[in-house]
Amino acid sequence: MSTNVPNNQEDQEIDLNQVSKKIGNFFDWIGTSIFKGIQFFIRNAILVSVLVLVGFGLGLYLDKTQKSYEHSIIVQPNFGSVDYLYSKVDLIESKIKSKDTLFLKNVVGIVHPKRLSRIEIEPIADVYNFIKNTPENFELIKLMADNGDIKKIIEDNVTSKNYTYHTILFESDRQISDKEIAEPLISFLNESEYFKKIKKVSLKNIEVKMKQNDTIISQINNVLGSFSATASATQKNDKLVYYNENTQLNDVIKTKDLLVVEQGIHQINLLGSDKIIKDVSVTLNIKKIGLLHGNKKIALPILFI
Repeated sequence: MSTNVPNNQEDQEIDLNQVSKKIGNFFDWIGTSIFKGIQFFIRNAILVSVLVLVGFGLGLYLDKTQKSYEHSIIVQPNFGSVDYLYSKVDLIESKIKSKDTLFLKNVVGIVHPKRLSRIEIEPIADVYNFIKNTPENFELIKLMADNGDIKKIIEDNVTSKNYTYHTILFESDRQISDKEIAEPLISFLNESEYFKKIKKVSLKNIEVKMKQNDTIISQINNVLGSFSATASATQKNDKLVYYNENTQLNDVIKTKDLLVVEQGIHQINLLGSDKIIKDVSVTLNIKKIGLLHGNKKIALPILFI
């Protein structure tokens, strides 16, 4: 036992010495590298200066000429046209990549197609409105959440396409007006004979349903008015009257409340259903910023050196 202790101490001292040497060598390497770097810049001062000036000048020129602006359109696809909307945006993106300016100008209607550099679409995650007043959607989310991560489910492509609003994002190399890209784009997205027919029938159905609801609400008001008149006459007679619970008066009142709420929903739906793809909000000309956007005069000298 006594012979092993000195050996362990010696091994520990050797290990510590090796670690100390490696640390010392590391700092020596850093010091040497810094010294060599300074020598390099001193020896090549003229060349480095030229590279910095050229890189700064070229970067300054590119920052002024190669600008990028972001634009967004919040849209509401109606009548089950979500997949149609996404396929159309993908089509435009493919035409931009292939530089098919004739299609973009003649078919889509974009005035200056070369200014458009990218377009994509993404859903606006709004799970609360997705399940609001829709028990089926709530049960669906609940069932899917039991079998996986709720965040992934909310962002899942199948789920997210059913959200009410979506954002179309696109970029251009200069500032644009609403008439140059946004208006022709929305007009192109609404050119579908099939969905135009669906829109016509759907709006007619909503109007018919609203008229029926108005009739039912009027009938319920008449029933409640008759009941109120009977109750007032009874109170004047000062006689005790027993009302059978089978009159289901509470159910009648609840039915009226539900119909009133439904009428409000129909009115809102009519406002947002005047187009197949309803443009809710348009935001244009947000200057893109980042490492290579507006900072080339700094990035290029470093890259050249």
